Amino acid sequence: MKVLVTEYLRIDLETEAWECRRCGHVHGSARDNYKRGLLVYDRDPREVHKPLLDTKLYARTYSPDPDWCRILEYYCPQCGTMVEAEYLPPGHPPVHDIELDIDALKLQWKDRPEVLEPVAAPDLALEKVKQQRALHAQHHCGHSH
Repeated sequence: MKVLVTEYLRIDLETEAWECRRCGHVHGSARDNYKRGLLVYDRDPREVHKPLLDTKLYARTYSPDPDWCRILEYYCPQCGTMVEAEYLPPGHPPVHDIELDIDALKLQWKDRPEVLEPVAAPDLALEKVKQQRALHAQHHCGHSH
């Protein structure tokens, strides 16, 4: 039985594993921090929150100081979906923000019907890009440059 936990995470109660809800990739043990199984992008906060004042004229620009703040973005290593983002002081370990009692969860769900994932509609924009790339590749295939 799979239990939906967040928009991008579910737990497979049989294998006790965190899974990506987009692609099914297993992130690791549901008894551990799901973030251990994700790719981490340690962002400079000034990339996300651009300075509002001229950095040459002002020391404080309303942009987070990277000596005091970092932004960690967590991505599924298989499909690239961003699962989580958090603001932390430099050197702080990733937050263990979801810790569930797996044994209690199994008891709670043993007699319930499984909540199934909704069938995703095809991403028409993505399909159009794929078609354009395929046409572009066919057009350039076999031509010498």
